[in-house]
Amino acid sequence: MAYWLMKSEPDCYSIDDLRAKAGPDVWEGCRNYTVRNFFRDSMSVGDLAFFYHSVAAPTGIVGVMKVVSEAYPDPTQFDPKSEYYDPKAPADGSRWITRDVEFVEKFSRCITLSELRETPGLEDMFVLRKGQRLSVMPVTETEFGIVSDLARRPTS
Repeated sequence: MAYWLMKSEPDCYSIDDLRAKAGPDVWEGCRNYTVRNFFRDSMSVGDLAFFYHSVAAPTGIVGVMKVVSEAYPDPTQFDPKSEYYDPKAPADGSRWITRDVEFVEKFSRCITLSELRETPGLEDMFVLRKGQRLSVMPVTETEFGIVSDLARRPTS
């Protein structure tokens, strides 16, 4: 099993939106080749991912979801009405790939970016790297455990 962190702006798609689905939902609209390669080559059914609210106050990890599908072409690349439409996407759908995810847990609190930065053992976490802008990134098993423990601690 691998672990991930997947970002979304909560005013576009939040953990509550995923929870309301009561089943799988497509993680659509990723338009970065590194992310595409993660979906296609590195991610597997059963992997767990942190749901990260970006461009929010505060930004941070708000819960966990599970990868529940194999990689497949992102259908929004072919939809002219979608904000993620790509008129140059090849008909075979190989340019933009996605996965389906399913809600697992919403944390009782947001694990903020500043809290992640201050937590021993997370110094090398991908999301904390300077200039890091990917919407999907790997998380180590150790990092996943540390953050999961933080989520269960009461705030001080």
